[in-house]
Formats: sequence, C-alpha cells, structure tokens
Amino acid sequence: MTKHTTINDFNTTPAPPPPAHLVIVPLLAQGHTIPMIDMARLLAERGVRVTFITTAVNASRITPIIDRVHESHLPINFIELPFPAAEAGLPEGCENFDLLPSKELFKNFWDALFLLRHPLEQHLKDLDPRPTCMINDMCNPWAADVAKALNIRRLVFHGPSCIYLFCTYALQKHNIYEKVTDDAEEVVVPDLPTTFHVSKMHAPGCFNTTNFKQLRDEALHAEETADGVVMNTFDDLEPMFVEAYKKMVGKDVWTVGPLCLYDKDFCSRIVRGNKLAAVDQDRMLNWLDSMEERSVLYICFGTLEKMKVGQIFEIGAGLEASGVPFIWVIKGVEKSLEVVKWLEGFEERMGLRSLVIKGWAPQAVILSHRAVGGFISHCGWNSTLEAVSAGVPMITWPYFADQFLNERLVVEYLRIGIDIGVKKPGFYWGEDVIPVMRDDVERAVRSLMGDGEEAEERRVRARELKEKAMKAMEEGGSSYENITRLVDYMHQAAATL
Repeated sequence: MTKHTTINDFNTTPAPPPPAHLVIVPLLAQGHTIPMIDMARLLAERGVRVTFITTAVNASRITPIIDRVHESHLPINFIELPFPAAEAGLPEGCENFDLLPSKELFKNFWDALFLLRHPLEQHLKDLDPRPTCMINDMCNPWAADVAKALNIRRLVFHGPSCIYLFCTYALQKHNIYEKVTDDAEEVVVPDLPTTFHVSKMHAPGCFNTTNFKQLRDEALHAEETADGVVMNTFDDLEPMFVEAYKKMVGKDVWTVGPLCLYDKDFCSRIVRGNKLAAVDQDRMLNWLDSMEERSVLYICFGTLEKMKVGQIFEIGAGLEASGVPFIWVIKGVEKSLEVVKWLEGFEERMGLRSLVIKGWAPQAVILSHRAVGGFISHCGWNSTLEAVSAGVPMITWPYFADQFLNERLVVEYLRIGIDIGVKKPGFYWGEDVIPVMRDDVERAVRSLMGDGEEAEERRVRARELKEKAMKAMEEGGSSYENITRLVDYMHQAAATL
C-alpha cells in the first residue's frame, strides 16, 4: 500500500525565538550601580530576563534588595564574579571606588575592571537561556568585546546628565579640547540652538587626562559602536540637550529616568544603595516628623569626596549661624579624632535643632520627607535627580566630573538652586585651601530656606518639576513609553538571533 505524505509529516512550525535575556554590566561605583539596579528591576517587571553582574563585596551591600527581588520572583539573576584585586595591585576587598584607600590606586582599579572581561565572557557562554542583549556602563568599554564574542546587541548606559554628555561629546568630536591651553578658558559648545560656554575645567570629558588616554579612546569607541544609548534622565528636565544629543549620535536613545522613582516601597528605599544606615531609622523619622514642613536642610556630599577637617568646621559654623534645623551626613572616612571631638561640642550646642549622621544615610527617604525643604549637594547626578523627584531646592557645591554642568542646569536652566560659589574642581585647590567659608554657608542657607519672594519662586518651580518627573515615569509619560520601546527592542533583539 502506498503511503501518502501529508503536511503533518513535516515539522513546519518554526522554533520559538529565545526569550529576551539582558545582561547588565554596571561600573562598580555606587552612583553608577544604584540606577542600574533600578533599571534591572523595572525591565524585569516588564518581562525581560536580567542577569546583573556584580562582585561579592558589592553584592553584600545590596543584600536586602537582592532578597526582595527573590521574594517577588522577578527574573533577575545576580552573578558575583571574583574580583582580581591582588592581580591589579589592590588591597583585598577593594571592589568599589569608594573603598579605595587613596586616589593613587584609581588606575589599578580600572586595570582590575578590565581583567573581568575574560571571566565574564566564559560565564555568559554557559548561561541558559543564552544572553540576547547587553547594557554596559559607558565606563566599562571592555564589555564591548564580550558582547561581540557572544554576537549579541549592546547598548551603552549613561549615568551622568545629558547636559554633561552632550557638551563633552561635542567638544571631543570637534577636537576643541586639543586647541585649549588653559583649563579655565571658556569655549562655545557647538551644535546647540543657543550659545552655551563651558571650560575644560567644568566639562573635562571622558578620562581626558594623559594617564587615561587609552581608556578614553576605548570608551569613546565602545560608545560609537554600541547599537543604542540608555540615559537616566527625562525629556522635560533637559530637553535642549536631549534633542541635541540624539541628533549628534544618530542612533536610538532611550531616556528612562528618573530611575530613583521606580521603587515606591519604603523598606526598599531605606536601604537603597547600602544595606545598613548609620542612623537608627526610628530616631531619624521621629526627628523629621517633629519638624515643621519644609523647615529642614539636608547636607550630603556623595560617596567619593573626602571633606577636609577645616572645611567641616566651616560648614558647621555656617549651619550654626544660620539658625536652620538640619540633617548633616558626615562620611566614615571623614571621622578623624579631631572631627569626632569637635562634633561632641557641636551636637551639644545644636541640641534638637540638628541630626548628624556619621556614615551612610537613606538619602531618597530623607529628601522625600515633608519636613525637608532644602539640600546642600555635590551635584552628583543621582543626588540631583533625587532632589528634583522630591521637589527640593538645592544649594550647589560641585567637586568634579559632571557636577559643574549639573550645577549650571539646576541654577541657570531649572532655576531651583543657589550656587555656593565654588568655581574650580577639588583637585585644583591646594591641600591647605578651604574654598567655602562659614559666611558663604550661612548666606546660601538663609537665602534658600528663607521666606523671600525668590525663595518661594524656587520652591514653586521645584514642586512643578517634581510633578513632571512623576508624570514621566507614569503610564503614558515620556520615560514610561521609552521603557516600553526599550522592552520591545529587547524582544526584537532576541528574535533576530
């Protein structure tokens, strides 16, 4: 009997595409890692499987977040790579920039990061399901080779502001830095619809020093060869610079911030960035609850810069003279015997008017409290976004990198801040120079926290900006829609493999 072949005898159903599986490679620095964790959770909630690369020490800092991810069954896998500290000449355990005992070891730290390339590639090759896309921090250009070896698409994540990214990229693209002989000389930034002047001192560019030339070239090449860019900002915050940046790079750019607004859960926010706060939570919240609305000034200068002893004394004297209630964060590395002894008398004099936190503090929680009405900040981009998202006006005190241009955005464009008067990055000052005196602190605090017309207008603008930030992240908002498009891109990347 002749057998008749039918269509059912053949397997005509195409194999399903692999699931979208994103690998995130953050820079091992708190200001870079924190927003990328927020992004990982946000994308995972939208159905993307995520592998988040970290190390043992860095994972230990975010243990509560990892635990909450597992409890919520989000498809995120945290992979701890062995950190090659000894191979790079670093002390054991120095797995984050803020753990380095001296700035002289920065180059060693970058060398250690580059040594992660091979172990990361080997680990990702064994993953099932296989990775289908990568997002690497712009400061991890070595990850580009890993994505190429895996034959997957790669996006670059930018943690800094777009005003900084555009200015530095445009100046490097047009070789303007090569013509500058004085770091303080102001030049016109090209390709903007209005005249905007910057100096190399305030827009130093990516690793733009002799010792880091190779790293700079590799980082720029890794950005130029990426398939797209993800940015922690939102369109209404710096629209001119976002549009100019999109035109200049000529590739997909997704603005998905402020990522700090992703997590509304109090327990998660209280440990955001570190597993333990240096202050009793109940004591801190009770103190804040006892204060009048918008009466408290919050002072914090990020994780990397160490304040000089004399500068701490000047800040304290200015705060004391201002008469304003305040929360002041003094980092662990700043607690010299001299500072500890001085603090005893200072806290006694301040009484219930002050709360000094010695170590790490839950900044997002503090800024969002109704009692907080002002923020003295180093203008790191995460801190700036957290202030914007909480509707809190700022006193700006930049140190280096993107912070001076962030100050320009806050003071000149958004008009929600007062500059304290710092004109040069910290490394331009001599060891014995104290750039901000007590009178400068008192003046700025009284101006920001006062009852005058200008102060009230700043508060109104800050509240309006908060509403725009929240709308951007809500359904229908610009960042929400960009996240949707980014998720679609992830699935398309998986389908083309």
